[in-house]
Amino acid sequence: MRKLPLAALALFCAGSSLLAQETGTDAKCATPDSIAVLGNKRVAGTTILLDAGITPGTQLNAPMVQRAIRNVFQGGQFEMVNFECALTKTTPVKAVLLIRVVERPLLDATDVIGTSAISSSTVKEKVDLVFGRPVDPAAVSLVVQHIDSVYQANGYYLARIDVETTLTENNHASIIFHVDEGSRLAVSGIRVAGNTRVSTKDIVGAMKVKPEGFFFWQKGEFDQESYAKDLGELIPQLYASRGFIDFQIQKDTLVVDRTRGKGLIDLGVAEGPQYKVGSFEVVGNRRFTQEDISHLYPFGPQGPTLTQRVTALVKRNSTPKDVFDASKWDEGTRKIKDAYSNEGYIYSQVRPVVDRQQTDSGPRVNLRWEVQEGTPAIINRIEILGNDYTAETCIRDQLSIIPGDVFNQERLINSYRSIENLGFFESPLPLPETRTANDQGDVDVVFKVKEKRTGNVNFGASMGQGTGLGGFIGLDQPNLFGKCKRGSVNWQYGRYINDLQLSYTDPALYQTRTSMTVALYRSQSQYTIANLGQSTRTGGSLRFAFPFFSARWTRLGVSYGAEAVRYGGTGLLSEVTTNSCAGCLRSTVGFDVTRDTRIEMPFPTDGSLQSFQAQFNGGPLGGTASFQRYTTEFKTFATLAKIGGEKGSPNGMKLVVGLTQKGGMVAGNAGPFFSTQEFAMGGVQYGEPLRGYPEFSITPLGFNPGTSTSNAVLQSFGNVFFSSTAELGLRISSQFYVNLFYDAGNLWAHPRDFNPTRLFRGAGIGVGTITPLGPLGLDWAYGFDRVDALGNPDPKFQLHFRLGQIFY
Repeated sequence: MRKLPLAALALFCAGSSLLAQETGTDAKCATPDSIAVLGNKRVAGTTILLDAGITPGTQLNAPMVQRAIRNVFQGGQFEMVNFECALTKTTPVKAVLLIRVVERPLLDATDVIGTSAISSSTVKEKVDLVFGRPVDPAAVSLVVQHIDSVYQANGYYLARIDVETTLTENNHASIIFHVDEGSRLAVSGIRVAGNTRVSTKDIVGAMKVKPEGFFFWQKGEFDQESYAKDLGELIPQLYASRGFIDFQIQKDTLVVDRTRGKGLIDLGVAEGPQYKVGSFEVVGNRRFTQEDISHLYPFGPQGPTLTQRVTALVKRNSTPKDVFDASKWDEGTRKIKDAYSNEGYIYSQVRPVVDRQQTDSGPRVNLRWEVQEGTPAIINRIEILGNDYTAETCIRDQLSIIPGDVFNQERLINSYRSIENLGFFESPLPLPETRTANDQGDVDVVFKVKEKRTGNVNFGASMGQGTGLGGFIGLDQPNLFGKCKRGSVNWQYGRYINDLQLSYTDPALYQTRTSMTVALYRSQSQYTIANLGQSTRTGGSLRFAFPFFSARWTRLGVSYGAEAVRYGGTGLLSEVTTNSCAGCLRSTVGFDVTRDTRIEMPFPTDGSLQSFQAQFNGGPLGGTASFQRYTTEFKTFATLAKIGGEKGSPNGMKLVVGLTQKGGMVAGNAGPFFSTQEFAMGGVQYGEPLRGYPEFSITPLGFNPGTSTSNAVLQSFGNVFFSSTAELGLRISSQFYVNLFYDAGNLWAHPRDFNPTRLFRGAGIGVGTITPLGPLGLDWAYGFDRVDALGNPDPKFQLHFRLGQIFY
């Protein structure tokens, strides 16, 4: 049998004139007598013949052969398809058309190796090859392109993907994609063309993608997502804030140098004209007067707020006042929408209109708010979902809204924050949902919560040389019986301490807005801290708190307490009291007013706390001491920026600024109770904290360097104190907080000695976290005004450890 290759067959079948000139034996290939399939093991020969569409005796030509080869290939089963003609040696000679195939291997498994910067699962999602199907080289090549696009989107333009295919004897295959990530593309520079009114420095400063710099943190890593945000949002927002609302980016090119791993961003911009503010009007408003709305108009005669001035100073924005700022216009539109929502007009629409005009004085924009108020919405129902343990009445006590109220966005958010402040549910809570209840436009409000473990049982023991056996047992449940009642029992024992404390709080006594707290304690210690000596304190207190003139966040407290104390052994306390203070009793009536609007406790990000407390001891109440004690405290927090999380979502980290001021005064003689009722300052464990200084080191006589050896003296205590703290913190989560702080404070013997210009200063960094044992913190602070024993300046750092308190 003699075989003719496909090329010869194609020539032989080129046309009838050529066929007529060939010999008789070769001419038979043009009309094969039979067709045979060779090389197929998995695919049936009949299937191949049907795909080819050629039958014996058919007059062949070149287009027909090419079409048949293409049809067989389209099934995706073969790596190679050849058509050959074989002539038999029989008489007469017959032609056999041979369809020779090589089958593709079946895919058994795939894997990705070498991922590090990008998660393996993310890369494997791009491998969409189907197991049990023939391996298609084009599909494999497409997977390589998809993986490469993932790396390019994350700035890894130098990544390489190699494909390794392993075949088995039964013609099966496994494919491994080897990834060499390389380094992230570094932006060597940003070039801008066409900008004449806004400097390249300002444009680069507004971008998230920045060129590499001298310092180690200025890596200049290219990120595709950040780059897209730069082009689509940040750069246009910069120009729009300076009146260039016709701004366009005409060209953006990333020039990649793969040999150096560098990239150059080349931008071309068209700034357009700078618009100034023209006329302003409001149409369609009935609920708010023109005067009410003018207070929300950002380009009115009123000056910028303090926050706006600080922001402009930090950003060095010197945009003239009459230049149109699109960001201010958008912020004003949001405020007027919020104002309508707070009055129940949640279906209102405020359409901001910016009308560009060319005037003799230059380009201007006439601004207009077109308002469609609609009708106010009424709250139809309030649903609370997910509370499996906490009683619903306990949660509803936190609401500032009730069914039948006109919907108010501000009170809705306050209710959400109050529920979150309970601390009984996983944080952050999902934002409350509102949905239409009926055809009248009333709404249902839905709060969704998820319970978390709230109670703690803590115990431990220790053995130390010279201290013997010691330990603690504690039980704390802030949500007793799921009714928001709080109970705690704590016992600490050891050679030098035996301390038992019990407390119970009912925030809604008999389902009213009156709260009650009962506390009992017996504390026996060889020393509290430093060289105070041995004391035994036994007492208790009862406190009731009421809404202050029906205010939501302000409460008035009335309390009574009694304490007996006895001193013994050696130490400061026993030295300054007579007869070991046998029969010493303190009887106290107290009053306090507290307003607390802080949110996202225990690391607040907004709101404030103001409190004033007055305690009256002795006199007609009896006891062995007669004095009054007054303290006041002010704290305020504000969020400067949010990092991460979706817009409007409570998720993400927050940059927070905080300010705290505290003061106190004792009028009269605290007598044998001086160690707990007068004021001490320094450290974080005893008395009023001042970081950067040892315990008891701040005295009415100045800084006492001798307290560095933990020795308290009578002169360590004073009757007046003042302290202030400023902090810049990063709330990473509801469990972790880092801050930079600056403390200042002092202690005086008498109110007449008070001098707020003479304060001891400290600054440092602190870390706070919530653990199963309670709040835990670590502070490293520098005391600026420390001196040595000779009175010479001796500033230094000091490390402070605190358990049980986060904010001071």
